[in-house]
Amino acid sequence: MGLFHGTVSFYRQYRPGIPATVADVLDAAVPTGVPRRLLDVGTGTGLVVEALLGRFDDIIAIDNDPDMLAAAEDALHQQLPADSQLRLQEVTAEDFTPPAGWQADLVTICRAFHWLDQAAILTRLDAQVSPDGAVAIFGDNSFWTATSDWKAAIRAVIQDFLGEQRRAGERTFQHHNRPYSEIMRESPFGQVEEHTVPVNRTWTADSILGYLYSTSFAAPQLFGDRLGEFDSAVRATLARYSDTDTFAEDNEFLIRIGRRERA
Repeated sequence: MGLFHGTVSFYRQYRPGIPATVADVLDAAVPTGVPRRLLDVGTGTGLVVEALLGRFDDIIAIDNDPDMLAAAEDALHQQLPADSQLRLQEVTAEDFTPPAGWQADLVTICRAFHWLDQAAILTRLDAQVSPDGAVAIFGDNSFWTATSDWKAAIRAVIQDFLGEQRRAGERTFQHHNRPYSEIMRESPFGQVEEHTVPVNRTWTADSILGYLYSTSFAAPQLFGDRLGEFDSAVRATLARYSDTDTFAEDNEFLIRIGRRERA
């Protein structure tokens, strides 16, 4: 059973998309040209590709979850510009091989680098990225990162049901202990720049629960027959923080863009 088993419908509906300001940073990271090629690693339901449609005309998006890819297929192909090509492939980043002669101008890894063999992937990408290309590793903070009172309270509810340690499906989440920029500097893409893009969002109890059910740490199957009890506990907890079912969130995307050193 995969880490995100049973989460796809929630993922597509409730995971926040990639803001246009983040897409602008990614777009500006590499030269323009035709074809302009994008490799999206760990694409999930295609949120990054969706944000960059029209900015790249030859796109490969990979993921090892067939349900996620099916949702991406449904969402993206109806939006694909007529002069663009999109290929979705069910494969891990560690096993992906591009078509002969194909090199990405930009590789994007959003909210997924922590699942990968990080140093090995960056080394492998050296042969898959064009000479002037770049690798962008980025993401925002999940609800597990308690940056507000109501988030801390929700995390406490999750811990009450599932235990103190963050879950990753059926196992415990093991987070990296080194900054991504440090890992990148030891790779072929050692020239690293960082961009921070603030994001302000507003949530409701329904959208908060939908988001939680899209994650590996609060996926519906983890609660078994206590899912209804968990749902009620989250709603009761949130009600203590708002009389209007409105919850403000200040978040940010941290974008790390790595390039090869110039000769």
